[in-house]
Amino acid sequence: MVERSRRALVGSCGAASLALLAGCAGLTGGTGGGGEDAEPVDRTGRETVEVAVGAGNGLSFSPANVRIDPGTTVVWEWTGEGGGHNVVDVDGAFESELTDEAGHTFEHAFEEAGVHEYVCTPHQTQGMRGVVEVVE
Repeated sequence: MVERSRRALVGSCGAASLALLAGCAGLTGGTGGGGEDAEPVDRTGRETVEVAVGAGNGLSFSPANVRIDPGTTVVWEWTGEGGGHNVVDVDGAFESELTDEAGHTFEHAFEEAGVHEYVCTPHQTQGMRGVVEVVE
């Protein structure tokens, strides 16, 4: 009976370890929001668009990919989940402070058409990425 319990424990630990390693290697798509892999959410026609920071499992943006018009302001609002987050444009156009405070906001107005990729610096390796597509 003890041997059987030990085998079950070792088997479940082995499976959990493999799943963890696959996630770290990016084989499961990570735990984050997906960014450029996420289907774009159309928010054209709005002056302001909100994106949650620390959504889902606490390691994603929601929506992770948003389509807007030029002149639209995106407001990121922290959920307080998943630890400290920031919002950093990969090309350096904008950067928020790092915080875990629920309700904290950061905003940026997008004036010109183009694709703007951003990450949460501490969690980008877990897939916490986002995209703002500014379309004419």
